[in-house]
Amino acid sequence: MSTTRPKTGVLPVHESWLPQEHALYRPRHGERQIAARLCAAVFFVLPLLSLGLGAQPAEFENRKLAEFPSPADGWGFFTGLSGWASDHLPFRDQAVRVADGVSRGVFGEPLPPADHRQGGGPIPDQQRAQPELPAMPQVIEGKDGWLYLGDDVLSRCRPKQDLDATIAALRALREGVEASGRQFVLIIAPDKSTVVPEHLPDEFYGRDCALEATDKFWRRIGHDAGAVDLREELRRRGADLGTPVYPPLDGHWNDEGALVMTRNLAEAVRPGISRTWVTEPTKPWATSADIPPLMGRTGVIEGNLYEVKPDGSTGTARDVPFGFVKPLPLASPAVPGTVDKRVGLLGDSFTIRALRYLGGTFQNLTVLHYGKVNEDAGREAGEMLADHEVVAVEIVERTLQSGNCVLLDPAVVDGITKALAARPLR
Repeated sequence: MSTTRPKTGVLPVHESWLPQEHALYRPRHGERQIAARLCAAVFFVLPLLSLGLGAQPAEFENRKLAEFPSPADGWGFFTGLSGWASDHLPFRDQAVRVADGVSRGVFGEPLPPADHRQGGGPIPDQQRAQPELPAMPQVIEGKDGWLYLGDDVLSRCRPKQDLDATIAALRALREGVEASGRQFVLIIAPDKSTVVPEHLPDEFYGRDCALEATDKFWRRIGHDAGAVDLREELRRRGADLGTPVYPPLDGHWNDEGALVMTRNLAEAVRPGISRTWVTEPTKPWATSADIPPLMGRTGVIEGNLYEVKPDGSTGTARDVPFGFVKPLPLASPAVPGTVDKRVGLLGDSFTIRALRYLGGTFQNLTVLHYGKVNEDAGREAGEMLADHEVVAVEIVERTLQSGNCVLLDPAVVDGITKALAARPLR
């Protein structure tokens, strides 16, 4: 058999069939190929073996682990395997912490930011259109050990839509609610970087565009969207306490911030209602912080629970379930100083700490997390809100800044307002 290369440049036989002394001979399975296949097999099989032995992967990055892809996904089954295997590798959380320690100890810098999109999904269009921008860090390391969410900057510097479109959606929701004869209250939970900027580093990526966007947002959100602005009261409360109402290692406010939100919502519904309120700290609490896990670390935050006495003497605050992905009814005893109107509240994670106090100051309030309202185009939320006289919405600043709030999806706004219009208040 001739082993010369034909004029077409194509060998008549596979390279592995050539005589070993031939210059073009290549084994079908070289040593590097075998090693690569073995590594791949270990990478994909090890998570299955560890699960069989009872080892559970840790959700240490403040997100859900990637799910095992479905064969019905077609080629997506194979592309999704990598993300699933990465998330389910045993001892991955310890490995990230070790890597971060080595990076800081040897090179004097934190571990570079990882791609933390759930399931390793495609790059969003707004990022794909700006390839010159470097990866936004998940965590901004500030002064005195303070940590800030990178999303506080990402939401401002790479919004999905501009502020005009967001405000237009908020106004459409307000107009639809008010057209049904109901009151509309919009409360913005400020980001920690907005209320406590003094611990941010002097320089960080995205600083200038974040400052510009923040200034523009707060100049317009009250005037153009009628939002309740909590910033100054949150700062005053921190000054009175001698410590900010946002802890150093967490992206959410403490109970003091939740009380500010509760009082402002009550005042918006019933002006002057909180004049008789007395709040007193009762017992301390401690829980895991939400920002350190994004760096492969752990941390603890501490705070105080409060008693609320709407009439100045009767304590009404009570512990309630934190989950409200389904409508959660809350009811306070009908003591003086409590809000007697029926209020439906759509909120997010900043509402969680307020549940204890909302349930002690509103006689008839139902709360629902808006995170999944797009799954049924707002129908369940609209039906819940239709049972109430007041529609209240709490949204964290970074969600509005990002222009990616599911509550403001046109289909959701339309679904909610149609449900309210079908049951107008006379």
